[in-house]
Amino acid sequence: MTSTAPSVRLPQARPPGTRSTAPSYAGRGSLWRPAAALLAGLLLDVSFPPHDLWLLAPVAVALLTLACRGARPRRAAALGLVAGLAFFVPLLVWTGAVAGPGAWLALAVAEACFFAPLGAALSVVTRLPGWPIWTAALWVGQEALRDRLPFGGFPWGRLAFSQGHSELTPLAALGGAPLLTFAVAVVGAAMAAVVLRKALWVGLVGAAVLLGTAQLLPAAGTSGPSAVVAVVQGNVPRLGLDAFAQRAAVLRNHAATTHALAADIRAGRSPRPDLVVWPENASDLDPYTVPEAAATIDAAVKDVGVPVLVGAVLDGPGDKIRNAGIVWDPVTGPGAMYVKRHPVPFGEYMPYRSLIRRISSKVDLVPRDFLAGRSPGVLTVGPARLADVICFEVAYDGVVRDAVRGGGRLLVVQTNNATFGRSGETLQQLAMGRVRAVEHGRAVVVAATSGVSAVIDPDGRLVQRTRVFTRDVMVQRVPLRDASTPATRVGALPELALALLGAAALLVGLVRR
Repeated sequence: MTSTAPSVRLPQARPPGTRSTAPSYAGRGSLWRPAAALLAGLLLDVSFPPHDLWLLAPVAVALLTLACRGARPRRAAALGLVAGLAFFVPLLVWTGAVAGPGAWLALAVAEACFFAPLGAALSVVTRLPGWPIWTAALWVGQEALRDRLPFGGFPWGRLAFSQGHSELTPLAALGGAPLLTFAVAVVGAAMAAVVLRKALWVGLVGAAVLLGTAQLLPAAGTSGPSAVVAVVQGNVPRLGLDAFAQRAAVLRNHAATTHALAADIRAGRSPRPDLVVWPENASDLDPYTVPEAAATIDAAVKDVGVPVLVGAVLDGPGDKIRNAGIVWDPVTGPGAMYVKRHPVPFGEYMPYRSLIRRISSKVDLVPRDFLAGRSPGVLTVGPARLADVICFEVAYDGVVRDAVRGGGRLLVVQTNNATFGRSGETLQQLAMGRVRAVEHGRAVVVAATSGVSAVIDPDGRLVQRTRVFTRDVMVQRVPLRDASTPATRVGALPELALALLGAAALLVGLVRR
């Protein structure tokens, strides 16, 4: 007798090591992942100045982690790129003021590309036990690469620099900007762990330890030796002058503001400073080759009666130029100088000039290349030994650290932000100065041609600041510090250790896959 009952097929067991082809819980066509990545980039942007909503930085990390976790590496790389574009396109909009929208978008895309391997790596390590720690280490590794590649890197947009005045900022004194980035990312990963209810204890304990450590670190304080510093912000003309007349007007502005300071000192309206700081490009006329420029500077320095650190552009050697800070004494005239060690590619020098000229005529917006200096910016100006950095150099860990290790007791940032108008660039750079103050336990003096100039105490607190596009002088007593923070002493070791930790976790994750 033949049975008419339907046959039943039992499920086949999968061989060990094979994967299920069932779709994920969100569905392959789900839009939530790209939406989360896009929102992560936008929130990361507004965590930086001028918006300065620093609490949103870890939220952005959490969103990108959630978007990439469970995605295939290729898709996660695309999600990372989406987040990077949403972040860097608005963050770097100020770069278009100089070279136009093409250069702005090219730089934003180049920086965003570093988020693609970050996204792919997050999709791998978030499958591992303890993934909140590996996630944070990957952020440090991504920034370590971006800070160096290509052409010496571009460290703008590091997580650490969104935390100029947050509850986590004191950690910079222990491990510099890399440890601060790690802490922000750990807090963000802990938020993701709360949502997923996976590796919850790792994320929460890690975040609690870092936050608790930050709160227990002692304040640097302002006791000990000190000096009175005057910061001159001469402002720039907006009169459509030709190049030479514009440069001459900027120099006259700073000289006139210094003469006004001298008059206030004589009248008792201002305390007598021990030294004066002029910003970068205060004299774009080389005082060594243009007698009128030398005479203008010398008269102002003699009038105020104390040494002045003068920001100047110098001709030579050959067809090169140099961006320098010159110590100008009222008796002996120009003396020691610091030449900027890290000129900005495509802004202060043009890599592959002949090749790029075939693509764009804008190559000649940088007609002459700046020559890089070789020595750290350690200068003695009056009673103070300064650690001098120029403009974007404040973003580079090694440049700042070398000047402090070389004996700088007060950190000076000479900068010229006039080209970038009223954009967020000047405040983003100011936030970096606040992190550097905490990192090295030094007061920071920022001298800008058109603002924002500022005085920052060793705890990162803003003591004074100016408005943009105004003529102003700040006179402030600042501490001169000799003690080194742990971050100054250990240098790049925390960054190296954390980056290697992230790379090791990625390797383990790839092997397990």
